This record gives sequence, structure tokens and C-alpha cells, in this order.
Amino acid sequence: MPQRQLVWFRNDLRCADHRALYAASARGEVIALISPCYGQWREHGHGANKLDFWYRNAKALAAQLDALNIPVQVLEAERFDQVPEALVDRARALGCDALHFNDEYAVNERERDRRVAEACRAAGLEVHRHTDAVQFAPGELRTGKGEYYSVFTPFAKAWHRALEGSRLKPSPMPERQPAPTDVVNEDIPAPPRPATIDTALWPAGEEEAQARLSRFIRDRVRLYQRDRDFPAQAATSALSAYLAIGAISARQCLNAVLHHNNGHLADGDAGTSAWVNELVWREFYQHILVGYPQVCRHRPFRQEAQRIRWRDAPEELEAWRQGRTGYPLIDAAMRQLVETGWMHNRLRMVTAMFLTKHLLIDWREGEAFFLDHLVDGELGANNGGWQWAASTGTDAAPYFRLFNPTTQSRRFDPDGAFIASWLEGFEELDAKARHAPSAQQREACGYPAPIVDHRAARERALSTFAAAFKHHG
Repeated sequence: MPQRQLVWFRNDLRCADHRALYAASARGEVIALISPCYGQWREHGHGANKLDFWYRNAKALAAQLDALNIPVQVLEAERFDQVPEALVDRARALGCDALHFNDEYAVNERERDRRVAEACRAAGLEVHRHTDAVQFAPGELRTGKGEYYSVFTPFAKAWHRALEGSRLKPSPMPERQPAPTDVVNEDIPAPPRPATIDTALWPAGEEEAQARLSRFIRDRVRLYQRDRDFPAQAATSALSAYLAIGAISARQCLNAVLHHNNGHLADGDAGTSAWVNELVWREFYQHILVGYPQVCRHRPFRQEAQRIRWRDAPEELEAWRQGRTGYPLIDAAMRQLVETGWMHNRLRMVTAMFLTKHLLIDWREGEAFFLDHLVDGELGANNGGWQWAASTGTDAAPYFRLFNPTTQSRRFDPDGAFIASWLEGFEELDAKARHAPSAQQREACGYPAPIVDHRAARERALSTFAAAFKHHG
């Protein structure tokens, strides 16, 4: 007699190419379990936009599962430590013989999963853990010394060398099963706070994610290397939010590239290869979470970075948050973040470097603000990006690299089109003036003067970082 399988969904909210779901469906009747831990997620810094997006995608998943006659059960637990006992109790009540789930890699999630697996085995339940979010489980790729990689380029080379077709083979969609007669669908509770953005910007569901992928591959991927740094252009995939909650898998993205690029990932046209590189970056940061768990605990990757003397400047921090620094590109980017729950990747680097280098404010302040607003907020990529910009992290920018926001603006928004789309009154200025308006133009637009002088800020940052890193370079 086939066993009853319990599949525990977390940040893998899809039916297609889902390792745990397919494995469970091949063994017997499937029951789905969804466990929103809104309280813990809020403690981890995830804001209303991310939690609302997760909720809407969980609802879309529930509808898909229902079409497959897979009932959805909901385990309400505000915190991770409530999950193991409650999950075992639910599995027993449902008559399940086995639990399946896809691994997650942040410290608290790993401890939760360890305790769940331990509790299930103690109760006589089989536990099947699957590698799904990454192509290589953390620890599979190591340096010649047997260590986790701490620099991206050698990691990426090892990733491409070791990648075999079997790792990219998608898991088929489960077949429709006979409807269980003793289990009914349960409603997924909404998060306690509504989103602060227009949620129509981010439609839920894997169908939307697949449509975005198809449009990107068809229309834009070949120009990605050329156009991706220009925020006024729609040149990126806009898939980061869907990847973060698993409405689409990286495997599905890589397979789309293979189909489009004559079976190649690392060569072929430059745009396609550059986009694959971004997917590998996402995986690299998941490996970092496991190999260097201090980054999960609000500590810098580089130990010597703990000596940096960050400034306590609450008014300047607030000006940065509100998009009132007096640097048009910075302020337009911050307003994009707050209004849409997303920021263009080039601008994430520029705004992060401005906060950490120009203002000398602790990167953790910026990391938290981003995570509180981003619809695509995810610990690995967000932490990795912030520590890169602050020169405290793995593969980080040298501390003496400081983006000049005005130079960046002229280079990547040459007509000031992006700036004018977010800053009131700037559409009336000519393109050249949008990057650095005169005092008279600022007054006419109600726009503030710069809160810091670039040259003075650069010298202050160089001396501060040099003092912290003097023995390490």
C-alpha cells in the first residue's frame, strides 16, 4: 500500500521542477504543508512587502495544488522553535509516513530543519531532504585546501567545471492524484501588516514568473551585458523576487538559457553568459551562509572590518532613507526602493557605497532598511551585496573604491531620464543639469543641497578604512 507523504513548503512556492514534491509524488499520496512564521520572519528583518508577496504566492501555490488534488494544510507557528513539535503532531494526525522538504541554508533555518528532522525520526517518520534552491549543496564545492570558497571567480569556475546535465534535469510536474477523502484544504493566514507598495507591480504565481523569464530570454537577454547597468532601461529579468520565494527555480532559468544559447551556459553571446553569472552569484552567497555563518549573525565576513569606526549620524541616515541626500541618482534610487519594493542592481551598489563610504554609516543600517522594503529581500544576496559595497565582505570592493555618485549618474543615466522619473521638478531641467543642479535649480525644485562633499567624504573614508585595515591591505 502506498505511503502518505507530507511535503513541507517554505521558500519554494511552485509545483513545477520541485525536487521534494516530485520525489514525494513518486512514493505515494501527497499532502502539502505550509507554515507561515510571520513573527520569526519579521524578527529576521523581512518587511511587509516581502511577506505580502510570499503570502500571495503561497495562495497561488495552494490553488495549483488543489488542481492536482493535493490538499493544503497550514501549520501556524510564529517562531521556528514551535515548528518541530507541531509538525510531528500534524504528520501523525494526517497519517503520514514520511516528510519531504527542500533544504534552506541560513543559520536559523538550518537549525530549525535539523530539529524537525530529529523530531520526525524520533516519532518514526521517514525524512527526505532535497537539494533544490542550488545546483550544488554547500560543501560540495571546495578549494584545493578543502575550504569553502570566499572569492566568487574561482567558485564560478569550479561551479561550471563540476556542473553535469543531471543536476539541471528538471523534476516533472506531479500527476493529478485521487482526492483524499479525509483531508480538507486550510486557509493560509495573511501577514499582520499590508504591503506598502502597489502589489499589482508584482503579480503572484509561477505562471507570472515563467512569463517574465520567457519575455526576458526572447527580447532582452542578448543585450543584457550591454544594457543592464542603465536603470532607465528595462534591461534586467525582474525575476529576483520570484527566485527569492521559489516561484521559479534557478534550474528553470538555466535550462531556458541552454535552450536559447545552443546548449551553452558559460560561452555563446556575452549577454546570456553575463546573466548566468548573476545566477551563480546567488548560489555563491548561499554557500557563504553555510561556510561562514558569522554573516548570518550580523557580523562582517572580514574579521578586521570589526575595527571600522562607523559614524553615528541619525539625521544623515534619515536623509539617505528618504531620498534627500542632495545627490540626484542616490535619491531617485531610494525613492524607487520605497515606492516599488525593488531597486536596480547598479543602484543598489551606488546607494550602499554612498551610505558606507560617503556617510561612514554602518552597512547593517542599510542592509536592514533594504530588507524591510525589498519585495525580493533574501539574506544571502542582500547581505552579500551590502558587505561587498562596504568592503567588509567576501570578494569585497577594495576599501579605496568609492563610487562618485555624480560620475555614476552621468555614465549610467546620461540623459537623467531615470532621475527625472523619480525626482519632482527634474523633468523641467536639461539633461546635464539633472546630475548636479545649481543652487538656483535646487531651490526651484525644492531639492536639498548635498549633505556631504564628495572629496571630503572620500578622504574621511580612506583614512578611516586604512586605519582599520592597516595590517591587511
